[in-house]
Amino acid sequence: MPKIADILWIIPLLPLAGAAVNGFFGKSWPNSRVNAVGIGSVSLTFLAVLELVREFFNLPLAQTPIVKSFAPWLVAGSFRVDFNFWVDQLTIVMLLVVSGVGLLIHIYSTGYMAHEGGYYRFFCYMNLFMFFMLTLVMAGNLVLMFVGWEGVGLCSYLLIGFYFLRKSAIDAGKKAFITTRIGDVGFTIGILLAFWTFSSVDFGTIFMKVENSPVEAVGQIGVLTTIALLLFAGAIGKSAQLPLYVWLPDAMEGPTPVSALIHAATMVTAGVYMVARMHLLYSHALTAMLVVASVGAITAFYSATIGLVQTDIKKVLAYSTVSQLGYMFLGLGVGAYAAGIFHLMTHAFFKGLLFLAAGSVIHAMGGEQDMRKMGGLRKKIPVTYWTMFAATLAIAGVPLFSGFFSKEAILDATKDGPHANLTLWVVGILGAMLTSFYMFRLLFLTFFGQPRYDEHKVHVHESPKNMLVPLVILAVLAVAGGWFALPTMIGGPDHFQNFLRPVFEAAPAGTAAVAEQANAEPASPGAVLVRSLLAPGVIVALIGFLTAWWFYIRRPDLPKKLAQSVHGLYTLLLNKYYVDEFYLAVIVRPLLWISTNVLWHVVDQNLIDGAVNGAAHSAREIGQQVRQLQSGNTRSYAAWVIVGAVCVTVLVLGVWGMVR
Repeated sequence: MPKIADILWIIPLLPLAGAAVNGFFGKSWPNSRVNAVGIGSVSLTFLAVLELVREFFNLPLAQTPIVKSFAPWLVAGSFRVDFNFWVDQLTIVMLLVVSGVGLLIHIYSTGYMAHEGGYYRFFCYMNLFMFFMLTLVMAGNLVLMFVGWEGVGLCSYLLIGFYFLRKSAIDAGKKAFITTRIGDVGFTIGILLAFWTFSSVDFGTIFMKVENSPVEAVGQIGVLTTIALLLFAGAIGKSAQLPLYVWLPDAMEGPTPVSALIHAATMVTAGVYMVARMHLLYSHALTAMLVVASVGAITAFYSATIGLVQTDIKKVLAYSTVSQLGYMFLGLGVGAYAAGIFHLMTHAFFKGLLFLAAGSVIHAMGGEQDMRKMGGLRKKIPVTYWTMFAATLAIAGVPLFSGFFSKEAILDATKDGPHANLTLWVVGILGAMLTSFYMFRLLFLTFFGQPRYDEHKVHVHESPKNMLVPLVILAVLAVAGGWFALPTMIGGPDHFQNFLRPVFEAAPAGTAAVAEQANAEPASPGAVLVRSLLAPGVIVALIGFLTAWWFYIRRPDLPKKLAQSVHGLYTLLLNKYYVDEFYLAVIVRPLLWISTNVLWHVVDQNLIDGAVNGAAHSAREIGQQVRQLQSGNTRSYAAWVIVGAVCVTVLVLGVWGMVR
């Protein structure tokens, strides 16, 4: 066991300490001192993760995973939960993504948030989020994972509502918190059912017992399928899938670094990580796997259609995030667990970059987020443009960019894997084409054409270096972050998949089976290269690019004409299928009516308050009557004494007679 295993707790503890120090003392500090604490704690965390990775790679494979229990935590009868961490190849990937991308976004925030009020509070919340997210990915049992799970939800609420003087931000924070709690009800019940079934919440015990359980086929709803579906309900809420996706677009009310860190790179991928971590459970519950894949594919396509017509630059990226998360679940649902995690990692690079670049555009435009009021920014903010261009190529799936390798791995598994589903593959392909279109639409509207803003009022300027350096680093990762799979273009191995193979190889029909099937098809390197470059995903990405170029560069008058010709469809997409209005009418307003007219007026005011107030009124009336007895008249008192004596005498005689 590596030396750092005994002090694994230091990885999440460092950002927690940073949050506490800035929270208690940062209000009176200058920004530089807040930066030193906030960024310093995350930097030390990243260094600790690198040391863990170094020692992990020196371990024999037989000694992994590293399971370190520090102390008993919750003990009640047969229920016992230890404070323990679980570190394997999947944990390593997540730790590098969370701490590495998190550090870059913290650095970026020093420029973006420099002139905002509550600067210390922002870094306190960001550090606290890092603590909970690291706890979530390192947890060795479901209960400790749930602590991190709920903690990142709390931090999301705090950061979305950071601008608490804006009602829209407050409402968005409440919406995110309540919507994700709906899914978390299922997640909580799933944990309880898991304990009832396996007599433990530790991953090791659960995996051992699941591995010896029979596989529940499609259509068979057994206890394993029930647990898997309940846990997935939490993932639907946390990772913004249908039907609980509605909170994430509104979450763009928070500062842009929050959108990059929480709502693109880390927190929203918690559901994806959870399903991957519990892969043995899902691989033994084929109905649950089909549900995961179906929800992912439908969400990917559905959200992409909404992104086609949005005009707020951050809203486009928000719906893009929902769509890309759908691709991750599609990969997991067809058994391509490593491919799903691969897309999680590359998505953290290019989507984190897209949000930060969007923040740089907003910064340059003096706070403007409407793409219709931009244009012609390519030469005025060149670093922002080129980095955003790289991220756009990555998310569109252009060959050699990171998103190409991970997205193609998912689509290939959906078409040819052990759980292949041609219908879902077609949906995924259509979603890929729409992704390419709306992302190049964003790029062309923002950076090309004539300026559509008042150049006398808006003085466009490039962002400071502390914002640009993270953009450049993430741009490099957006380009080269997928090169672990580069040899596959000539028939070679996928190094990322091979790295994760020890985690997923025990699955009855998981990533290992996909890899074996791929390796069983002999083909020359040239043929494999041609097939990679002419893959359906690449072709539809090219179609999306050419369509966007024709609409927004060659014939910029066409989008308006098309919107007018299909006004009904355009209005439907622009209003996001009226889902928010539907939820408001069917769920929110009835609940408000019930809470106001039944729970408040009837139950609270009439029953509870009525009972309490009625008892007080009765006591007051009785007191008023009894008080009349104290008249101050001696003869009246004597009469009452006589009456009382008579009553007592009669009572005593009656009891005496009954006894005799």
